[in-house]
Amino acid sequence: MTKFKIKSGDTVKVIAGDHKGSEGKVLKVLTDKNKAIVEGINMVKKHTKPSAQSPQGGIVEKEAAIQISNLSLLTSKGETTRVGYRMEGDKKVRFSKKSNEVI
Repeated sequence: MTKFKIKSGDTVKVIAGDHKGSEGKVLKVLTDKNKAIVEGINMVKKHTKPSAQSPQGGIVEKEAAIQISNLSLLTSKGETTRVGYRMEGDKKVRFSKKSNEVI
């Protein structure tokens, strides 16, 4: 299993692909596919049949997964950074390699 440095709840920026430059919050990380679902990015239209949840059916827009390699973490200042791990006491913490601050 691969260890990803981007976790759900992080704010990320797309650094490659059709949505380059877009920013959003990670909703879910799909570890088996090396992808993440980011809020408001890579929207696709899905045709749905009528059901109990949506009695009308129709076309629904939802987020599709995007490769984790195309994402970069944003710091509190709004700049992209790489992520590292270090021990602080007995605790393992993530930190920004650009500003050296704990995430």
